[in-house]
Amino acid sequence: MDEWTMPDPSKIALLTIDAQQEFQPGSLSGRPENAAAIPAAAAVAHAFREAGRPIVHIVRLYLPDASNADLCRRKRILSGDHLLAPGSDSSQIAPELLPSPLIRLDHKLLLGGGIQSIGTAESVIFKPRFGAFFRTPLEEHLENLGVNTVAVAGSNFPNCPRATIYEASERDYRIVAVKDAISLLDDRGVRELEAIGVLCIDSREAVSFILK
Repeated sequence: MDEWTMPDPSKIALLTIDAQQEFQPGSLSGRPENAAAIPAAAAVAHAFREAGRPIVHIVRLYLPDASNADLCRRKRILSGDHLLAPGSDSSQIAPELLPSPLIRLDHKLLLGGGIQSIGTAESVIFKPRFGAFFRTPLEEHLENLGVNTVAVAGSNFPNCPRATIYEASERDYRIVAVKDAISLLDDRGVRELEAIGVLCIDSREAVSFILK
């Protein structure tokens, strides 16, 4: 790390990416690796709340006609797979990550491009593609919060967390990847991220970094 890439704990926000019930074991797209990352992500979210730092939960929601879905998912949805259907239990954020397990997504607000507030400095944004910055209000929201650093946790590194990290890098954000809070992030992925100036640390280090 150097003066250009070193994360700033005073101007940091946590992004949780697709940490939804659909990707947990027992659902159609569930994986044990996703469940394994939830405790670490929850610990980091708790530290952010304790420190009064912003948290933004990024979610996917697919309309039944697949009109807002990636091309690679449209056939599956049109074949009758109710993947991340708005209002469904499977579309909800894993409760361990939330300030209250009773919180439900306001899918109409989110699909309309709005930002759902779910707590002090904590919100939810819908993204229509892999990256959290593509056609979303995330960048403007972070600017309004005075954020220059993002910490990333969430489901399935090869897809959405990876795309989000690259989009953040393209916008000159300093980046922390919480290794054990990102499912399917392996040593090769860590080397890839470190090569573009991402600080890769585990959740215990991240908690210490936020609370110091």
